[in-house]
Amino acid sequence: LLRAGVASAARWPAFAEELGLADAYRACGTLVVARDADAAEALERERALRERLGLRVTRLRGSAARRLEPGLAPGVRCALEAPDDHAVDPRDLVTALVAACEREGVTLRAGHPGPPAAGRVVLATGAWAGAPVRPVKGQILFLRDPDGPGLVDRVIRHGAHKAGGLGSGFYLVPRGDGRYVLGATMEERGFDTTVTAGAMRELLEEAQLVVPGIDELIVEEAAAGLRPGTPDNAPLIGAREDGTLLAAGHHRNGILLAPLTADAVAALLAGEQPPAEVVPFSPARFAEVAAR
Repeated sequence: LLRAGVASAARWPAFAEELGLADAYRACGTLVVARDADAAEALERERALRERLGLRVTRLRGSAARRLEPGLAPGVRCALEAPDDHAVDPRDLVTALVAACEREGVTLRAGHPGPPAAGRVVLATGAWAGAPVRPVKGQILFLRDPDGPGLVDRVIRHGAHKAGGLGSGFYLVPRGDGRYVLGATMEERGFDTTVTAGAMRELLEEAQLVVPGIDELIVEEAAAGLRPGTPDNAPLIGAREDGTLLAAGHHRNGILLAPLTADAVAALLAGEQPPAEVVPFSPARFAEVAAR
């Protein structure tokens, strides 16, 4: 899955340029921060993994991390700088994709009760793709700094997200114009999309310990969405037994894997070999498990 993410990330600059996402796509880098010894050990494992994959990464002391991002709290013990990470606004991405479809003569029909008659069908309906895909709830906050950008310039990530709730982890994504996205919980709640006070409190408390200035931001929106999860939390890319092509089950990585998934589906529809990185994600892997 990580190799697929790396391959898809390499496709993103050209993908963003083709879609005209210059303002929504930012090569801003990431700081993964730790506040205690256990988190510092986890950072060291992540550093070693990134280096084995040939990804640029630098381990920083807390003081060096604060020089890069003065908005970090004094309690930050150490950090990893991943300068090649990038971010994109998913809402702007969807708008750009719709516009691209219209330019190419694709007809989009919202709320259609079923697939139209066609030689091939691609099922890409997220959490609603059917078994073995399940919904995984995530709650998120959209924040704004009335004074404009400057709280943090890089994506700030802390801790590990655990199924069933927030646990100890969050990400804070700057959009470059004073807007920030703070997320996200992981909850096994079925198709529930309610926003809860407890989840918002946990997100803000966790983030405030790392970026104290978040207290001054304006809350513009709180939302909940549904990630499409699978039993192994890896995507389903390929043909089912009935010939339907699946592009589903991407869990937390749907935006990252979008260009790679698109290339794979296009290749499969054309009768060509998909990128090697998607081969492990054939839907047949779950059928094989059931047969055993």
